[in-house]
Amino acid sequence: MTLIRPTAEPAGASGPARRPAARRAIALLVLVAVAALIPLFGPRPALDGTGEAAAPGIGGIALLRAVLFAALCVPAGELFAARLARRVPDAPLEHAPRSWAPYAAAAGFVAALGLASVVATGNLLPHHLSDMDVGGLYQSRDGKLALLEVNAFLAAGLCALSRRPAAQAWPLAAVALAEALRAHPAPEHGPLVGSGLTLVHVTCAALWTGGLPHVLRMLRTWRASSKAEAEAEETAGTAVSADAAGAALLGLYARVAAVLFAALTATGVWSALRRMPPGTVLDQLTATSYGRTLLAKLVLVAAVAVLALLARLRLRRAADRLSACVPARAEVVALGLVVAVSGLLTALPLPIRWS
Repeated sequence: MTLIRPTAEPAGASGPARRPAARRAIALLVLVAVAALIPLFGPRPALDGTGEAAAPGIGGIALLRAVLFAALCVPAGELFAARLARRVPDAPLEHAPRSWAPYAAAAGFVAALGLASVVATGNLLPHHLSDMDVGGLYQSRDGKLALLEVNAFLAAGLCALSRRPAAQAWPLAAVALAEALRAHPAPEHGPLVGSGLTLVHVTCAALWTGGLPHVLRMLRTWRASSKAEAEAEETAGTAVSADAAGAALLGLYARVAAVLFAALTATGVWSALRRMPPGTVLDQLTATSYGRTLLAKLVLVAAVAVLALLARLRLRRAADRLSACVPARAEVVALGLVVAVSGLLTALPLPIRWS
């Protein structure tokens, strides 16, 4: 009896300890989802009562933009997480999860191709091939940027399948640059400043959003491989070392993510103030579709920050440091919602610049 009860008590103690944490994370996500319902339902609720007219096909464009952003985040996050893993002592780098980069590049290529067809039709959804002026893409700024994104995702996919997948960093950077330039056309006041802010914002968002899922996948792969090796060798040393390396990797990611979050916040606030002057921000956050969607995005980002803080506290204080994966998984879901809202935000009419 004395041999059985000590092993049963920790197992029972760890179960209830994790269940409340998981419930809190789920409850937080439900509250966040309720706060973000308006933009997530699409452009119509966001435009309701604002007096703004939606462009034709705005829902499809928002979906394509969300897919494009996600396709940028996945491979960028994999490269970022792999670089962090190389800095962890005794990390089992030979055990790596299967790359999602080729699939992400394919999805990004399709999304970029769809957006290029919209540009070729005069920013309208094409119904027939004859509606598109493919040759006209080379004659306009938006067309050239759309073609750049199509070619960049194609190159990224080829690099991901090659012997040097790290080379896909260059075409991914081209996609981020094209998005930054597209979001700030020449007639805008200070387009270079706006493009620079957007480039930093998109890059940090891609590393943060794509890095966390791959870090969690690496931890799961390391733990599974170490358990298999430990069972084969009939020793627990391998499993313990893999858990220690996983906790170190998660802690390293958390420190870098804090810097990325600071850069995201600074560039996001600055960009918002450039489009909505300080004296009109409160009114436009509720009176314009862009402001409403931006407000929902801010709520989601705040929830992500809370979940990231919970994970960091667990890394520092919990007996089982890998229990930080519970809020981290919820953070991944919230980050996915942020990407969806960002896609909608880029498709909505720009806010009114009141003087």
